[in-house]
This record gives sequence, structure tokens and C-alpha cells, in this order.
Amino acid sequence: MSHIITLGNELLQQKSSIITDFSKKMEEDISSMFEIMAYSKGIGLASVQIGDLRQLFITSIPKDKPRVFINPEIIETSLDLVDYEEGCLSVPGINADITRPAHVKIQAWDVKGKHFIIQAEGLLARVIQHEFDHINGILFIDRLHPDKKQKLINLYNRKNKH
Repeated sequence: MSHIITLGNELLQQKSSIITDFSKKMEEDISSMFEIMAYSKGIGLASVQIGDLRQLFITSIPKDKPRVFINPEIIETSLDLVDYEEGCLSVPGINADITRPAHVKIQAWDVKGKHFIIQAEGLLARVIQHEFDHINGILFIDRLHPDKKQKLINLYNRKNKH
């Protein structure tokens, strides 16, 4: 099973590439991602987090079906903003309140290459935005004031000294 890359790995700062090949292999990769996410007790996972720079992320949040987003694009966000404590499998042990739009409209393709658009709110909207950031090389701590971000990086480094 692949492992999740963590803070300090340069891949996390890179933009992911558009997917053009909707092959059986991709279905297997997505299945593997769901296994990794479940094993890691996550509710969202972007392929970059396992070292794969493709525009792909998955979600599996309580009271919602598992979802696959390929080549996603957020096409609308609400003006109302919400603070919520976020964490990340790539920054284990670190949480911070992040302000994001309360609602989003996103278009993407599913595992079979079928286009869809959904409107999301609540936790699903939050996870979509968090994972969408990943495919654009942004971590949730990048959305913090630089001083707060540095404090959390220092804390992370102290917690994860090898």
C-alpha cells in the first residue's frame, strides 16, 4: 500500500496535471486511494498525497456517498464564509481554523469519464475545497497568516523529529 507523503515533500507544492486517460488502471488507482484513505482514517485524499500528480481527489464523509473528482474545477463559491478546524493526512497532528466559502459548485468527471456538476455545503464543501487546494499545490496551512503558519510548521517539526 502506498504511503501518504507529508509536509516537506516538494510534490505537495506542485500543480497536478489534467487527466486524459480514463483507463482501467485509473479505476484501480482510485480503489487503492479509497483503501489508503480509510486506513488513514481520512475523509478526503488527493492523488498528489500519494505522490501522483494527477488532478484527482476522493471524498468519503459521514452521511454521504464516496465521491471521485477528476479534473475538478470550482465554478462558484458562496459569499458567506465559515471557519472550521481542518487537519490533513499530509500534515499529521496539526489542526487550524481555516476560513472558506460555506457553499461551492464544482464540475468534474467521474471514474468512467462522465461529466457532472454538484453543489455542496457543510463538510462536503469544506473537504472539496481542501482537496482542490491539494491539486493546486496548496496546503491548508498556506491559508494562514505567515506567523501562525510558521508556528504550526515548527510544532509539526518538533512532533515529527526522526
